[in-house]
Amino acid sequence: MECRTRKDGELATNTDPTAAWSLVVPLKPLGVAKSRLAVSAGELSRPQLALAFAQDTVAAALACFVVRDVLVVTDDPLAAAELTALGARAVPDSPAAGLNAALAHGARAVRALRPQADVAALNADLPALRPAELARVLSAAGDFPRAFLADAAEIGTTLLAARAGSELNPAFGGASRRRHLSTGAVEIVLAGVDSVRRDVDTGEDLLAAAALGLGPYTARRHAAPAPSSAAASAPTPTPAPDGPAEGGAPDGAAGGAPGCVPGPVSGARPGC
Repeated sequence: MECRTRKDGELATNTDPTAAWSLVVPLKPLGVAKSRLAVSAGELSRPQLALAFAQDTVAAALACFVVRDVLVVTDDPLAAAELTALGARAVPDSPAAGLNAALAHGARAVRALRPQADVAALNADLPALRPAELARVLSAAGDFPRAFLADAAEIGTTLLAARAGSELNPAFGGASRRRHLSTGAVEIVLAGVDSVRRDVDTGEDLLAAAALGLGPYTARRHAAPAPSSAAASAPTPTPAPDGPAEGGAPDGAAGGAPGCVPGPVSGARPGC
């Protein structure tokens, strides 16, 4: 078995003793997130897509059987509400000192409750993320005190893991692959984990993620017409996608949202 599902009312925390990992997912306020995506998606769609990316990322992570829980670091109240509805825990970015300070803050928040937690930082922009592929990456990371996975361009990083007793010591941003290597983290080299490597910053990235199969929240936004200039620019709460969950896809929301969008949605996962 490579992923799990939650029933209505069930806590998102995985009580399986083999579920070692706590994930920390950072998210900028939606009003400033994913600025490079505005060129292709439009300024009004950009914050909607940024939220959808995070929803699909968190839902898939919570559906992964080696993940115990997910903590989101964000100052955005809508994002915090939407992601806690999926089963994550949210804390504010109290350091307010950039991405790496936020990740270190999240790791401390995890270990304040569980001092011996294995912690991994995961990008919030992985809309094609599959639980089974994430499980393979985290299982490989478990062999080392610190390990990371490079992004699809092999320049940045999408996941950095630290076993119990090791500090996360994040160095995300730009050419972070080189920086993480220089800090002694081991690079995870695995075939068949494209969904964990495919972060999205541009329209071209989004097309590449769609080729892998988008999660339900991003598939809905990606297929929707762009909002008119008269529409409000702030994202609205996203209703859980309709239909039953399929295959190994994330369960989505605690209220029973599925991990795949059935039917002819462009870029949707074909059964995950």
